[in-house]
Amino acid sequence: MENSNREKLVELWEVVSKCPMCGGRLLTRDYRYNAPLVGDLIISVSKCEDCGYRHTDVFTMGSGEPRKVVYRVEVQGDDRALIVKSSTCRIEIPELGVTIEPGSYSQGYITTIEGIILDVKSIAQSICRDEEAPRDKCIEVLSLLEKAHNNEIPYTIVLYDYLGVCNIISDKKKPIYEKL
Repeated sequence: MENSNREKLVELWEVVSKCPMCGGRLLTRDYRYNAPLVGDLIISVSKCEDCGYRHTDVFTMGSGEPRKVVYRVEVQGDDRALIVKSSTCRIEIPELGVTIEPGSYSQGYITTIEGIILDVKSIAQSICRDEEAPRDKCIEVLSLLEKAHNNEIPYTIVLYDYLGVCNIISDKKKPIYEKL
């Protein structure tokens, strides 16, 4: 992170606990950061002093009701919307058959919708390199992801936000919020 951005971090608290990997000393620091376009965020950074295990999470300040955040990508530029995703958020892209489930060691992050598509495409390419991968299905999935990345097909991204702290931020249009 650039030094000018580090100056915008305000440390809120520091906690010492037990590392989930080795049982050693895990130091967690939480910071408040005011991100342009996004607003106030909590950034949580944990690191084990013994084994080097790291975990980060990010979420908007405050919490809300569990909700679904729905955003439709229809024209070029819609995929530049920012996603603030917490470690507990599930992401679905129904038209592409994509579901990203949070796991025990899921991390929160900020990315764009395009970033999500590129990550899924990279994972699919890796799976499809396996000799036992079904060739026809791989070609179909990779073609669909390429079309989505090139804005050749519309699709919907859905965040299942169980803590009410995730969001999709765009200056072009607003997402739809539904109660879970």
